[in-house]
This record gives sequence, structure tokens and C-alpha cells, in this order.
Amino acid sequence: MTEINFFSAFIIGIAGGVHCVGMCGGIVAALRTVTPKDDAAFPYTLAYNSGRVISYTLAGALTGAVGQMATHFVPIAAPALSLISALMLLLLACYLGQWWTGLTHIESLGRGLFKAIQPISKRFLPFKSPWHALPYGFIWGWLPCGLVYSTLTWALASGSALEGAGIMLAFGLGTLPTLFAASAGSAYIIQGFRHPTVRQICASLMALYSLFLIFRAF
Repeated sequence: MTEINFFSAFIIGIAGGVHCVGMCGGIVAALRTVTPKDDAAFPYTLAYNSGRVISYTLAGALTGAVGQMATHFVPIAAPALSLISALMLLLLACYLGQWWTGLTHIESLGRGLFKAIQPISKRFLPFKSPWHALPYGFIWGWLPCGLVYSTLTWALASGSALEGAGIMLAFGLGTLPTLFAASAGSAYIIQGFRHPTVRQICASLMALYSLFLIFRAF
């Protein structure tokens, strides 16, 4: 079932493209203003997003390790965490489909951490090389995001740090197409992700999959 989780996490990253553009698209576009004018923008965009994906992967490893310890000491934790992750996926589907946006309240949980580390990112501005964009992206990867938190519950339920890291890595890779399109100014691709029909299809499929996981948990 691990392979399905990896693939599903990747698909969630793609399906959440609209949300990613709203949360991070402006940041990616703003990178041009702190990038040397004579340098190509792509290496900086790649480095920024690599740092962001690394932060997701690290968060997945830590969360997966916590879940592993929980299941080791509390036998009932494994099915309970699986159910929680399925419910969070359902909430995410409701959020993406704009059926219910209560998931935004969960985003406030990480504001304290991000507020503490966000000032550190200013030390790397303006970028002198892509290596400065890498830690900048790593810090901004901790930006409070309901999409990320929902996927982290999968890492929590995965049962190991390695699988948790793999799930969040797959999720992070799934977010790249939209953000690269935003960086390149590809309005056609971005509009495709924002199309109401695309949003509803992605949300509906996600909801169906979450219901299957809830059924399996019981």
C-alpha cells in the first residue's frame, strides 16, 4: 500500500496546484526581483523549490518517526492514525472543491514556528547564487499550509521515518509543475489548474479516495 500512498501524495501535490499558486506563486514570481539580472532565472527557481521540497521531506521524516513510536507503544494508534489521515484528506478535498474551508483554521497551528524562523530567510537576500536560494526555499517550506498539514498526517500514519519522508517527497515533487509554470509566466497552464471544472474533478476524486480509506480503516 506504500506505493499507492506515494503516488497519491504526488497526485495531491498536483491537484493542489491552485492552492500552491495562491500561497507560493507570488513568492516564486518575486524571486526575479532578488535574482541577478544577468543570470538565468531557472537555476534560482530550481534551488528555491529544492529547498522547499527538502523541508517537506524532513518534516515527513520527523512526523513518520513520531508515528512509528506511537504505534510501537500504543497498538491502537496505527488504525487511529490511518483514520485521521483519511479524514484530513476528506477535509482537503472539501477545501480544494470550495465545499467547506474549515481547513484554513488548521493553518494557524504553524504560524508561531514560521514567525520565528522567517526573519532568518532575509539573510540570503538578494541572491548572489542559486546556493542562496536553496536555504531560502527551505525556510519558506515551513510556511503554514493546510495542504501540507493534511499530507503530513499520511506521513504520521505511515509507520516509519523513511516512508514518511518518501510521502512528503512525492507530495513536494507534485507541487513543482504549477510553481515552475508560475515562475515561467505560463498563464495557459496556470489557468488550466484554476479552471473550476479541473478543481471540482480533482476534489471529487480526492473525496472518493478518502472515503475508500475511511472504509478501509474501519
